[in-house]
Amino acid sequence: MSTYKLASLTSLAAGILMAGSAFAADPITIKFAHVVAENTPKGQMAEKFKELVEKSSVGDQVDVEVYPNSQLYGDDQVLEAMLLGDVQLAAPSLSKFQKYTNQLQVFDLPFLFKDMDAVERFQNSETGEQLLTSMQDKGLIGLGYQHNGLKQLSASEPLRVPEDAAGKKFRIQTSDVLQAQFEAVDAAPLKKPFSEVFILLQTGAIDGQENTYSNIYSQKFYEVQPYITESNHGVIDYMVVTSDRFWNGLPDDVRPVLEQAMHEALDYGNSIAAQENQEAKQAIVDSGKSEIIELTPEQRQQWVDAMKPVWKQFADEIGQDVIDAAQAANEG
Repeated sequence: MSTYKLASLTSLAAGILMAGSAFAADPITIKFAHVVAENTPKGQMAEKFKELVEKSSVGDQVDVEVYPNSQLYGDDQVLEAMLLGDVQLAAPSLSKFQKYTNQLQVFDLPFLFKDMDAVERFQNSETGEQLLTSMQDKGLIGLGYQHNGLKQLSASEPLRVPEDAAGKKFRIQTSDVLQAQFEAVDAAPLKKPFSEVFILLQTGAIDGQENTYSNIYSQKFYEVQPYITESNHGVIDYMVVTSDRFWNGLPDDVRPVLEQAMHEALDYGNSIAAQENQEAKQAIVDSGKSEIIELTPEQRQQWVDAMKPVWKQFADEIGQDVIDAAQAANEG
């Protein structure tokens, strides 16, 4: 063999080895997509996860990219994108999983939880833990729950009793339970993406919406909604999900580290959720742009009586045992 050919083969072999080494060193990219602002509990949780991974023992092996404010996908598209491998982590509202399981609709039932402590107890219960794996047969795995808080009603006119909502158009998430909830008070629910809510309110295309104080403030809904009724009628929480294929395909030394980082990030996000809502409420009050209506016990009971039949309507789909477990969490 000529010296030239030998040198060429040596160079080729070295190139292959270098390419293989570079390939092995490529970091695992995790795209974490969500729809809310960075300063919300979910936004801060996502950033905390990124920070914890960067500081961890696998920081040089994993690259976390966070995309807030629907920069990549809205909640209605992100799960399909995840199953295609375009996104690795997302934290959709629990209302968004109806296509994959009926059981998570329990979180949409109106006036089911008396406070966020009850929500936490249910999520930490055996039933709550089981719900994290309720979509595994569809290719999705839940890694944990992120709190946002209890929902309030905002509108262009005051809402004090159920009759005040009759005929008005309310934006809702993609949830049959939420549709039934508003139909129970003769309102017109419209399923629209979160990213479109502000402009819909601003233009008068819809009359109101339901959300937590932190979302109402961070998305500036209060600037175009003169009234907010403090109803605490439901909960907006999220489930951090990933694809079964991606998660179980991670190296054995990487997955436990990411799992621990997510656990710590969720603890962090949940610890600030209540504070964020209180601060957002006060900021709305201070702005003077929206009046917060506090219901009397009698008024609130009218809303409960009007909406509670929705529980029975969806008991077979959700499972009465799941609803019972959620109710039991109210007892402490």
